[in-house]
Amino acid sequence: MMENQNNNEMHLNTSALEFLKESAKWSKFLAIIGFVGIGFMVLAAIFMGAVMSMIPMATQTMAFSPLGAIQEFVSIIYLIIAAIYFFPVYYLYKYANDTKIAIENNDSQLLSNGFGFLKSHHKFLGITMIVVLSFYALMFIGLITMVLFAASSVI
Repeated sequence: MMENQNNNEMHLNTSALEFLKESAKWSKFLAIIGFVGIGFMVLAAIFMGAVMSMIPMATQTMAFSPLGAIQEFVSIIYLIIAAIYFFPVYYLYKYANDTKIAIENNDSQLLSNGFGFLKSHHKFLGITMIVVLSFYALMFIGLITMVLFAASSVI
């Protein structure tokens, strides 16, 4: 009886390896720029918190300043955005690094790990896009509802 062996290994030719190497270089560049951007966001959060804390909470003519209510809120929002932004940038960096090392060392397991990070990067961006588009849809529905409510109260 003959066994039918199914060999599912894929081999990459020279041009495919060059394309992957080029992709890894650009991905690493974009990831480093992303990390710098995250650093600027964290600095902006700290700077805004410090600057906004110098704004007087209330003057003698006002009992309450609306800026006082948002002083910490702005810094927290910037830190949350930086934390969310960290994950896709980290995944992109790991893809670039693992792919570059895998090509240099001819290591298919490390290349698989790199592609896993690329999958995680794309998955994170896809889920984020779904959340953002859903938020936009809710804002649009809310806007239409407010316009209809305002139009009906005018009549």
